[in-house]
Amino acid sequence: MADIKIQRLSYSRTETIGIIYVNGLRFFTLELPWLDNQKNISCIPTGEYNYIKRVSPGKGYEVIELVDVPDRAYIQIHLGNYTRQIEGCILPGTGLKDINRDGVIDVTNSEEAFNQIMNHAPVVGTLRIV
Repeated sequence: MADIKIQRLSYSRTETIGIIYVNGLRFFTLELPWLDNQKNISCIPTGEYNYIKRVSPGKGYEVIELVDVPDRAYIQIHLGNYTRQIEGCILPGTGLKDINRDGVIDVTNSEEAFNQIMNHAPVVGTLRIV
């Protein structure tokens, strides 16, 4: 059984929305749309991936980084609210709302959700996306 599970709920031309489950906790996720796993513009394929917690050089704080995504690197769960803040990564939040009124759903309270995920996820483990 995976330590973290993401259940994708909807795909659109602008974003992918899901729910992330970690140790009994549940939050929403925001990813880029599915564009055939193209680097920097697509969410990653469904499947099971190993992950590690590590300090991201680009972010400057500890993130969850997937280590075995086919044809991709540096796929992380990190802070953020908007699709413009991701290049294939996963943003957690406590809710869904078009915060900046641009017609694209965003996640809310990303810092709260991210901190709880980081506090409850093992240092290394597996993440399953369905």
